[in-house]
Amino acid sequence: MAVAATHENFAPITEDEIFAAHEGGQLRISSALPIVDVRSLSIAYTPGVARVSQAIAEQPALATRYTSASRLVAIVTDGTSVLGLGNAGPLAAIPVMEGKAALFKSIAGVDAIPLVFNTPDTEEIVRTLTCLRPSFGAVCIEDVASPRCFALEERLSAVLDCPVVHDDQHGTAIAVLAALRGACRVLGRPVESRRVVVVGAGAAGVACADLLLAAGITDVTVLDSRGILHPGRSGMNEVKTPLAERSNPRGLRGGLDRALAGADVLVGLSSSTVPEELMRTMAPEPIVFALSNPTPEIAPDTASRYAGIVATGGSDHPNQVINTLASPGVFRGLLDSGARRLTERMRLAAAEAIAAVAEDGLAADRIVPSSLDPRLAPAVAARVAAAAEV
Repeated sequence: MAVAATHENFAPITEDEIFAAHEGGQLRISSALPIVDVRSLSIAYTPGVARVSQAIAEQPALATRYTSASRLVAIVTDGTSVLGLGNAGPLAAIPVMEGKAALFKSIAGVDAIPLVFNTPDTEEIVRTLTCLRPSFGAVCIEDVASPRCFALEERLSAVLDCPVVHDDQHGTAIAVLAALRGACRVLGRPVESRRVVVVGAGAAGVACADLLLAAGITDVTVLDSRGILHPGRSGMNEVKTPLAERSNPRGLRGGLDRALAGADVLVGLSSSTVPEELMRTMAPEPIVFALSNPTPEIAPDTASRYAGIVATGGSDHPNQVINTLASPGVFRGLLDSGARRLTERMRLAAAEAIAAVAEDGLAADRIVPSSLDPRLAPAVAARVAAAAEV
């Protein structure tokens, strides 16, 4: 059965090809010290390694130089929100975590290892990672259900002296901001004055709204399954309530029809459907990011009848806006700089780096570079590291 094809025009991918590629998993461990004779064995292991351990015991800071732990990312999940599968469980999450680790290594040279938890208990995960802290230099949270993902990131950031990044939030938000900058440049419109509607108030939607506001876009309206977020609305959790206070400056009430009327930008980050007739109510030639996978909020061909620029989260159409544009380079920059946190300033810098790489060849069907562009991860890493030093 053919299950995928992309606009890069390679042949459809078959299920047999996918499962054959994943046979035995995606990851292998390799040594940076080839052991080929007794001398190399003595250096890599006993007796030579004892001298290194002794030096670290006397000066713990030497572990950064003489071990790989400080350059290793732990990719953490409990399997409660796996891609479009939902609560698929920890075992089903492993291929996704392996895939993310493979991307980190191939794109940015970042070593990563999946840590898949057989519990959804936030405090148990926090306690375990606190005990394991000497083993890694950063934490990438993946596929943890909202709103618990916010609490997990907050708790881990409070107790660990290393970067903790929920990629579904921050990687996605960085990619969306970079794509919006590219789209506005193509259309000759200022970013800051755009009226933006974010459909979805989960992890990605909240983070995108926050970063767009931080970038100076003042008119951002967010919707969840119950409608527009606004102060005093019922059915909001501890994350949506403060977001309602800092967004929706025109005080809109109601559903998607009220939000999209006259809007310049639609950012879809939910499993909902956007009816075609609402496209007609938006500002002329709007920007439409229908980013849900595997099914976008509105079919790209349909959105293109009205929109000036269309992007999706998939690889089967131009303008793929996805967190892998950001996260490999972001983690490279965090590790290289020794930063302990991913700050707002660093997220904005990462988005600017992606947008700058896209300027070479910028067009309506190329508002962001490919995640595999060899210039991308080094550019993002450099900007993130520079922002960390300020």
